Amino acid sequence: MRRNTWRRRLVRTAALATAWALATGVTPPASAAGRSGGPSATIRYTEYGIPHIKADDFTGLGLGLGYASAKDNICLLADTYLTVGARRSLYRGPDGPVNAYGPASSNLNSDLYYQQVNDSRVVEDALARPAPAGPRAEVRELVRGYVAGYNRYLAETGPDGVTDPACRGADWLRPIAEIDVYRQFHALSTSGGAGRVMDAIVSARPPAPGARTGRSAAPKDPGAAAAAVTAALRDTGGLGSNAFAAGSEQTGDGRGLLLNNPHFPWTGAQRLWEAQLTVPGRMNVSGAAPLGVPLIRSGHTRGVAWSHTVSAAVPLSLYELKPVPGDPTSYLVDGAPEPMTRREVAVQVREAGGTVKTVTRTLWSTRYGPVLGNAFGLPTGWTADLAYALRDANEGNLRGLNTWFDLNTAQSTDDVRNALVRTQGMPWVNTVAADKAGRTLFSGVHVVPHITDALARSCNTPLGSAIYPGTGLAVLDGSRTACAWGSSADAVVPGLLGPSSLPVLRRTDYVANSNDSAWLTNPRQPLTGYPRIAGSIGTERTLRTRMTLTALEERIAGADGLPGRGFTLDTMRDLLFADRSAVAELAAADTARMCAALPDGKAPTSGGGQVDARPACAALTGWDGRYRVDSRGALLFTRFWTRLQGNGAPPWRTPFDPADPVRTPRDLDTADPAVATALGDAVAELARLGIAPDAPLGEHQYVVRGGTRIPTHGGPAALGLINVQNHVWDPAKGYGEVDYGPSFVQIVSFNDGDCPDTARLLAPSQSGDPTSPHYADQTGLYAEARMTEGRFCESEIAASPQLRTVELRPGS
Repeated sequence: MRRNTWRRRLVRTAALATAWALATGVTPPASAAGRSGGPSATIRYTEYGIPHIKADDFTGLGLGLGYASAKDNICLLADTYLTVGARRSLYRGPDGPVNAYGPASSNLNSDLYYQQVNDSRVVEDALARPAPAGPRAEVRELVRGYVAGYNRYLAETGPDGVTDPACRGADWLRPIAEIDVYRQFHALSTSGGAGRVMDAIVSARPPAPGARTGRSAAPKDPGAAAAAVTAALRDTGGLGSNAFAAGSEQTGDGRGLLLNNPHFPWTGAQRLWEAQLTVPGRMNVSGAAPLGVPLIRSGHTRGVAWSHTVSAAVPLSLYELKPVPGDPTSYLVDGAPEPMTRREVAVQVREAGGTVKTVTRTLWSTRYGPVLGNAFGLPTGWTADLAYALRDANEGNLRGLNTWFDLNTAQSTDDVRNALVRTQGMPWVNTVAADKAGRTLFSGVHVVPHITDALARSCNTPLGSAIYPGTGLAVLDGSRTACAWGSSADAVVPGLLGPSSLPVLRRTDYVANSNDSAWLTNPRQPLTGYPRIAGSIGTERTLRTRMTLTALEERIAGADGLPGRGFTLDTMRDLLFADRSAVAELAAADTARMCAALPDGKAPTSGGGQVDARPACAALTGWDGRYRVDSRGALLFTRFWTRLQGNGAPPWRTPFDPADPVRTPRDLDTADPAVATALGDAVAELARLGIAPDAPLGEHQYVVRGGTRIPTHGGPAALGLINVQNHVWDPAKGYGEVDYGPSFVQIVSFNDGDCPDTARLLAPSQSGDPTSPHYADQTGLYAEARMTEGRFCESEIAASPQLRTVELRPGS
């Protein structure tokens, strides 16, 4: 019976593969299950469904990884492959929006964007290059095995056997090919550049014949232009992180210690998933990665732990073009006309009645990159006078797979540093690491355009000159070849700043980053001397960075109320889950005093009325200043601060001082009428929603899993919390589903042996399938601010009371 069932599955898989080949023009490789021989893997599951995958070679390791990933998240993965394959409109209709590796207003726009990427063959060109520009042999083996494992799982279940209702029986559950995995990684790499402006790329149109605007290249309001760009660059789609590494001076035992705390979306293409990957004698690494990435993004080996933070460097630039008079699809370069590249991009679209049609759109590109419509909050639309193109430093970047492979085998901070320099493939993130010897490392070595300060001064247009100092986004003169990105002798590929130009810090006390520039990685040794495009120097820090540095320095001084001084696994966990807010510590008491002094207890509102603020005053006075699930007054303060920020920068009496950057600005100017009005509006808003000012945070900030409300602690980054927890705010309902938050938390403490002490938590849980027992089990742990011990060594895995083993063998 089993043999006949297996044959039927293989027949169905063959049919699916044929259909996919017809739809995509790509033939999937044979799955391991369909070979007489082939790779094998052992998957051992421990508590919370964490797979420990072991194989004799990297193809087998990929097999286990692809199989286990699909088992937990087949629907999310399949949807991602639809996206990068430009097939969303065919299977899911043209409407949207969609946000996988960047926002698109519709499935159709997403498909048009990815189809033009696929038509350009940029991924295939990168695959054809030898390492380090192309994937190294072991990475290719991992990807080959991953595809076989994914396809094997799909063959075993069939679309109708998938348990997740999001895609059970869906016709878009198809076998994948190796190119799909590489396209996905390329989409991840470019999500910080071209992926930010998909709509602008697919909407760019040449002006009508004879049309002229007389538009000036200089912005009318440079401050407003810079503010718009800053907001656009900070909108990372929920991506952010904290990473703190403590060294031998501050750990007591002389070993290194790392807090790995990425803030990623809790669902979708960039959801994180945890695993341990082992090829005996060659790789043994534990941690997490975005779904579909066949390596560990951040984690630890027996000798070193590392994490990443989204960098403040800008991985792109704009080029301002001068169209040829009367011919807007040509532009001038050194006085000579150069035609743009015209590409007819065609995608298939399924209409409401089921009819499939082909939609074709003309997209345009230049020597620099694609032509844009309006983007980054700027008037960059194409006119007869001006056009703008985008150059993405990560175009063609598959090197990051090599970088992560090297990190997955590293055993020291020296190994980490060398991996980053040797491959220079890290797309848009910094790296923070600590090792067994007690050394720490911050490295800003990643993909950064070769735009020196001298080039920026010489080549920025009036628009670029207005926004570059404050934002790092250059708008270069595309009419001069002298304004092309430069090259460094120590860069892996042309057009990038070399590692010697980028900020790096090694210390034995601590290094830390919370998505600000490298300047205050450690305030005791500020980093300077790097180009503006790599981040700002001497500028105001975010409130989260200030909270981070305050908490770390207090811990060193023993001034935070926790036992002793310095860092242990327990005190690092307590530092994260203390749910302190820099804004609360700076402004809550002053706000409560202002509230208590309001005439007749009435606060003004922006509509010209007044509202009874006395219950709110009591809530603020009694609030503990924390963002725990039982904190009363936290939600009121969040809404107050959100409204105050919405009216511009909060009014501080003591301005920013670069000589005192952690403590300034400070002292909220409660005499400014905007402060009382923001409070009045917040009180009125909560009253309209039926929320008491002193309601416990967890009653209104929660997620629903399996019909059960699970409260969440933490709060928005704008409030200066280390534990960032961001829920979507609906003005008609209040907080809704979580947008992003502390996805994977791992604290690694080294000891004298080869089994690091670890505490770990995957807050969204392992599976996106609501029928899985691992759909919300760890989310409940997060609600209680709990973490569990990690299992790394063989003896630890074997001791798991929930140990379950799955063997993947050829033909089995």
